[in-house]
Amino acid sequence: MSLIERWMSRFSLEQLKMTLWRTAYGNKDTFLSRLDPRVLLIWYVFFTVSPWFFYDRTVLVALFAVSLTLALTSRVSGLILFLMGVSTFMNLVYIGVLALFLGGSGDAFLALITLTLKLLIMGLASVAVFTSIDPEKLSDALLALRLPAPFSFGISYGYRMIPILVEQYQDVFASYRMRGCPPARKGILSWRIGYYFCKICVLAFYPTLLNTAKRVRTTVEALEMRGFTYTLVSGDARRLKLSRMSIRPIDGIFCGLSILYVAAAVWAGHQLAL
Repeated sequence: MSLIERWMSRFSLEQLKMTLWRTAYGNKDTFLSRLDPRVLLIWYVFFTVSPWFFYDRTVLVALFAVSLTLALTSRVSGLILFLMGVSTFMNLVYIGVLALFLGGSGDAFLALITLTLKLLIMGLASVAVFTSIDPEKLSDALLALRLPAPFSFGISYGYRMIPILVEQYQDVFASYRMRGCPPARKGILSWRIGYYFCKICVLAFYPTLLNTAKRVRTTVEALEMRGFTYTLVSGDARRLKLSRMSIRPIDGIFCGLSILYVAAAVWAGHQLAL
């Protein structure tokens, strides 16, 4: 198998399902997964909001470097990083060429790079954090931060449902292909085949939504039988659920080093500007 064939095999629906599975359920053997999820969420908010207060590209490059390092150490899927890189490059080329075509100068492209760096920092920090937190930890962290219990449970349940929805959609799509009849004539550039597959993709959504509604109803009935509504208003149940969470020295060291890193990046940018 050639190098191109190996790269193309990574874009299959099965590979996409496995990527979503790893992302939704989290990697438990990374550095960020060892931190308290509450501290990790607070750090995430700080690290995604702070870039918008800086316009110095030196500071932004420093923040981009640490966010990329955390994304790599968090074992983020290469497919996600590749798609993020391709989309960023295409946006830069498209908007840059458009700006020059409309009579703009290189300043528009430099401003675009600044905005792109900020978006990349947010994107890399997002995939690094949420790849390292499994749905249960995320739900507990939101509950500990005093968010409504139905909201925290809904996010956790939605994360767990994503891989299942992809798997169900794949099964329905395969059943349509097995029972369907592709067009006998492909047409110019095989447009009939493309139209046939697009039609199947749309039709496969309806049974998937129906199966999802049935699964949600079964889940709600099972939760009510186990007293889920009572746990939303019971303080004892909340304390029991959050008793395993604790902030350790490694959490404080990580937050302190992050603040020092941002301060050092700002100082270095100021010195270079002088």
